[in-house]
Amino acid sequence: MTTEAPGTADEALLFGPTSEFSGFFDDPRWALAIIRATVLEAAHPQVGAALADNSTFVAHPWRRLRNTFLSMRRMFGTDPAVREREAARLNRLHARMSGSDSRGRAYDAMDRATRAWVVATLFESAVTMCRLSGQPLDQDTMELMYAEYRTFLAALDGDAAELPEDLHDFWQYFDRIVENELENTEAARIILYRLFDHLPAPALLHGAPTLWAAGRTVAGPVLGAITVASLPEPYRRRAGLPEMPGAPTLMQGAYLAAGLTRFLPGGWIKAESIIEALSLPPDSDDPRARTVTALRARMKRASALLRLLTPLSGDTGPAPAPPAAAQETRRSAEEFFRRVLDQTGDGHLDWPDLAAMARELSTRLDLDEPEETRLYDAFAAWWRELQAALDTDGDGRVSAEEYAAAVPSLAGPALIRVAEVLFDATDKDGNGSIDADEYRTLFRTAFHRDLTTTDGAHGRSAFVGDFLSFMTGRRTGTPYDPLLADA
Repeated sequence: MTTEAPGTADEALLFGPTSEFSGFFDDPRWALAIIRATVLEAAHPQVGAALADNSTFVAHPWRRLRNTFLSMRRMFGTDPAVREREAARLNRLHARMSGSDSRGRAYDAMDRATRAWVVATLFESAVTMCRLSGQPLDQDTMELMYAEYRTFLAALDGDAAELPEDLHDFWQYFDRIVENELENTEAARIILYRLFDHLPAPALLHGAPTLWAAGRTVAGPVLGAITVASLPEPYRRRAGLPEMPGAPTLMQGAYLAAGLTRFLPGGWIKAESIIEALSLPPDSDDPRARTVTALRARMKRASALLRLLTPLSGDTGPAPAPPAAAQETRRSAEEFFRRVLDQTGDGHLDWPDLAAMARELSTRLDLDEPEETRLYDAFAAWWRELQAALDTDGDGRVSAEEYAAAVPSLAGPALIRVAEVLFDATDKDGNGSIDADEYRTLFRTAFHRDLTTTDGAHGRSAFVGDFLSFMTGRRTGTPYDPLLADA
């Protein structure tokens, strides 16, 4: 059976709540499958290099999860205008990611064959997810779902020519890429073995660092073993990935257990609700915040008991977040560099870090052209200013030591320009002040309601002053923390 070419199929069937993909959107099995798919993506040399150089998945994993979820929801929604707008945004984002890997090989996030591979890993991992959980897809369902993913690729690239039209040919294509092109890249190793070791607690668990550290110590290696066991055998062999005894059984059990959640009430496993609950800060105005606050208090007590029974040494995660009424405090230069400036988590400050800031702000404000380019250009000018002032050894980037030694005042003309451009982008109605709704759009910390409130309108000078105060005074507990500092 041949899949219907993208563009001729009924998009009402390929997108929206009736699509096969949407049926998996709130499926807990997808949490395991998406990790697997991400490893297969990162194992591709082009994707791995782009992730290593540009992604914030190491330093800001929860932000990356939220943004990815929102993007997929837009792409697979029913409104074609929203889908086209999101596709254009993703294409602009990827067009800014190119360079060379550690072996001097060029990469380009707009490479069509590479983008097709990313879509292929999502489709194949969904099929594998169903098979491993004892609920394999029938042929007709696989055909329809494959058509959905090809249409998804066509929405990004204009057509789906880089993926085989026939599902039978797809499996040959997939096996060829796995056997001949995938590598044991640094990005794949980070996802498998290092990402969970230092994964910061979500907002829900900020007050229980010991509990989070204990759970992370167990869950990290287990998730790594489950993911390795689920990967295609030719890749495991070529990459030299270790096979833990009992891992295949553990992996099978994890997928089967996740599959059983289909018998739970639908509202219990809705992905958006879970992510929102994990993201809600204590002072949120969301109606669910009271329940989350009570749950957080119980977790704090459990964390304290665990700390008494089994004291942990080493990294126990971030310190508890200060209460909303606490006065702003100052970060050390080292902490400011690590949490704010080094967005990619590679230990250095360079253009991809500031580009990540521009990307996050553009995403939150849902900017179109030319506002998005104007914001990126302002950050690029700031990077040139920082590089000239702080890069003392001339290696093209700024180390934590160079930053700390200079103890710079960052409020130069370029940073002031960033603040002004950000104000103009936030002031959607152009009336010269930022009202409560515009303020909410920029400073929300989850999907919908929660925000740091503001009294009245925020004028240009006050907004610019607050931004510069955050960037130069290294203050904590400000509205900018959820944007640029929190994970």
